[in-house]
Formats: sequence, C-alpha cells, structure tokens
Amino acid sequence: METGEEEACRGISQEKNSVTREVNKATFRHSDEIKYYSSSCRSSKGGCHKQDLSDSRTIEEFAICPGLQVDLTSLGKQMFDLENKFKPFSVEIVDSVESYANLLRNIFDFSALKELLSGEDHIKIRLDAMHGVVGLYVRRILCEELGCPAHSAINCVPLEDFGGLHPDPNLTHAADLVDSMRDGQYDFAAAFDGDGDRNMILGKHGFFVTPSDSVAVIADNIFCIPYFQQTGVRGFARSMPTSAALDRVAKATQIELYETPTGWKFFGNLMDAGKLSLCGEESFGTGGDHIREKDGLWAVLAWLSILASRRQSVEDILREHWLKYGRNYYTRYDYENIDIDAACEMMEDLEILIADKSFVKQRFAVEDKIYQVEKADNFEYTDPVDSSISRNQGLRIIFSDGSRIIYRLSGTGSQGATVRIYIDSYEKEQIFEDTQVMLAPLATIALKISQLHHRTGRSGPSVIT
Repeated sequence: METGEEEACRGISQEKNSVTREVNKATFRHSDEIKYYSSSCRSSKGGCHKQDLSDSRTIEEFAICPGLQVDLTSLGKQMFDLENKFKPFSVEIVDSVESYANLLRNIFDFSALKELLSGEDHIKIRLDAMHGVVGLYVRRILCEELGCPAHSAINCVPLEDFGGLHPDPNLTHAADLVDSMRDGQYDFAAAFDGDGDRNMILGKHGFFVTPSDSVAVIADNIFCIPYFQQTGVRGFARSMPTSAALDRVAKATQIELYETPTGWKFFGNLMDAGKLSLCGEESFGTGGDHIREKDGLWAVLAWLSILASRRQSVEDILREHWLKYGRNYYTRYDYENIDIDAACEMMEDLEILIADKSFVKQRFAVEDKIYQVEKADNFEYTDPVDSSISRNQGLRIIFSDGSRIIYRLSGTGSQGATVRIYIDSYEKEQIFEDTQVMLAPLATIALKISQLHHRTGRSGPSVIT
C-alpha cells in the first residue's frame, strides 16, 4: 500500500522535520528510497532544496527497531525504553484525518458545501478513492461531515493491492467511473490516486476537465474560496508541459505566472518565498499554498466551492471559460516500456535536430494547416528564489501561433523507458470541437519530426490523456 505520509502532515504544524521510507504497491523491493520532509511538509524526494540539505546535515543518528510494538488504536504519546538499546523515545499516534479536516474547515466554507451536497437542491456526486488511503478522508469529510450519501464514495477501503485497480486518476484507469457518469445520474465526479495527491474532475455525462483547464478555472474563480479572500493571491504557476490556459488567466488578472520544470519542489520553493498561491501540473496534480504537496481532495473542494457559488454545471463553467479566454486544446501521448537505448537515441537525435539554427522558421504543412517553428530548445529553468538552474527539462518546439510540441523521457529503469509527447494548441474561435481532431495535425508533425513509431517499433501510444 502506498504510504500516507503526505496525509499525515496535512494540517499539522510540526516543530521537527521528518524522514519517511517510501513503499509502493505493497512490495519492499526497490523501496530503499528515503523521503525527507521539512516542517512545511515539503518533500525533498528527487533532489534537495538548499535548506533541506542544510537541515539534513544536522541529523546525527537514526535507529531501526523492527520489533517495536506500538498500539495504533490509541491516540497520544507512547514512551519506550528498550533496555538501553536505544535512548528513551516516544511515538505519538495522531488522527491525521481530523487534522486535515480541520485545515480544510479553515480554507473552505463548509456550510455552503454542505448545502450544495446535502441541502434541498443538492447535487449528486461520485468520488472514486481507488482503494487508496484517501478513502478514509473522503468518507470522513465528504460523507460524514458534508452530508454526501455513503454510496457517493466508492472504493474507499484501503487495500494493499488497490483491489486490482491501477490507482491512477485518468480516463484509462478510471474508466469505470467515467462509464458511471454517462447516463447523467451524477452532476460531478472525481477520482484520486493511491495517496490522494492527484485528481481527475468530471462533469455530467462524463464531461472531462483536463488538469490544465482545471487549474485555470480554479484560478479564474479563486475568490470563491474564503481562504484566498483572506490571504489574497500571490502568484500562479504551472509545470512547463502543462497547457498555457493558466497563463491567460494570469495575464487578465495581472497576477504573476511562473513556468517551472515538472516536480512539486519547484512550486514549494516559490510558496516558501511568498510568491505562489495556486499551481498545477498536467499529470493531474493541483494544489494551493496550504501545504507543499499537490492535494487532490483540496482540488475537489475547490471545484465544489465554485459550483456552490456559481450554481452552474461543470460543462457550462468550462464553456463560459473558453468563451472568455479561448481554449487550449491539449493532449498527452504516453509510450510506455520503450527500449531504453532506442528511447535515449531518439531523444538525443531529436535534440540535435532542433538545436540546428536552420530548424527555426521551418514550416510544416498538414492538410490545410501550416505551422512555422518560432523557437526550439531544451527547457531550462532558473529559480527566481535561489537562482539555482535546472537543465534538460524537456525538448520544446514552439510555433508562431503559440502551439507547442514537447518531448520528455522518464522512467529509464529496468522496466523500460516512457516517452511522453505533449501537444498544446490555442484556439480563440473554434472552442467546442473534439480535442483529438483539433490536435491531429500537430500530432502528425510530432511523430514525423521524432520518427518515434519507426524508431521504437510502436504503432501508437500506450495511453492518451
């Protein structure tokens, strides 16, 4: 089972930093990774923030005690003195669900949410916890406190194997939830991943809200959330592969917009510096500055707050948003378990190709569409807080109309590599068309430039989001 350390630190002001061991999907193989959490719950997995690195050097010792018998059924501190094998120490058992619920009570208007979910004219919702630890939070907060019927929350019992499900909130792995929305019985739905930090939003009849659109809509309606009425908005941010929908809201509201590499630590750095209030990634991650992690349940309550304030359907809210700002059509192609050598060679050759000066201004024609390259590079980010530089964050091809093709390589482990192609295209007029139809010309160009199918032997992506 995935650990719930993110949940454990939600809403808890900790005086000390913490170290946790990451365990994924009920196996201890390949699970020797250490996550170090600062007191603000910022994870340093995958690379240390400078302050975290400094703090970590103050750790003098750690002890492993596999036979320790802790009573997990009782809240409070338990003292241990193991016959002088270790220094006397205590273990404190806390109710992380209640701590997190209390945090949310201070962010959202629970009275308005309860009226929306269980009042006279309540909407019907469906939430899929995918048998992850977030199910405990969904039951306590949405059902017990906000009044949703128990059957509104499904797969809420945490299971070591996630009940055979793949706890990934997207249209492929949450297909059962999407199907349950088709007949229009429910007005709103959301799926979470195992630990609840990622989320997928659906409207009536399975209307899909892309993560890029989701964070943009929350930004445009941010003052529906009482917390931001009190704190104001310091800035918005998105990861580089995420569509530019958020940029248009930032420009209209004259709020600073930061484009970062993929990875929540970059957002956390901006938050710690007081520069950021709301951020999102295309990989179904959305969050605010209440913690230093993406937060799926927070995102769901943000959306429900918008529904409570505007009294419109999810689809109507999106349509009005596109009419106001235009629409960024967006898709991601995932090619999983690619031969590592083939994937690396393709990316290396692709970088050489786009780095050639002659590539800029090159024109690509597909059917009646013509795209001219305006810029091509390997994305590099200079952190505005500490001036650290992050290089090699993804190959970008940016066209004169603002459309983008992005290539990223990840997961170069024993199971093969994953190549991701991101396609982002802005339309001001044709805003109610099918995404894949609208992006087909750019997808053709992306595959032609990379020769991905030829070089990997694949005929199509493993997953399209």
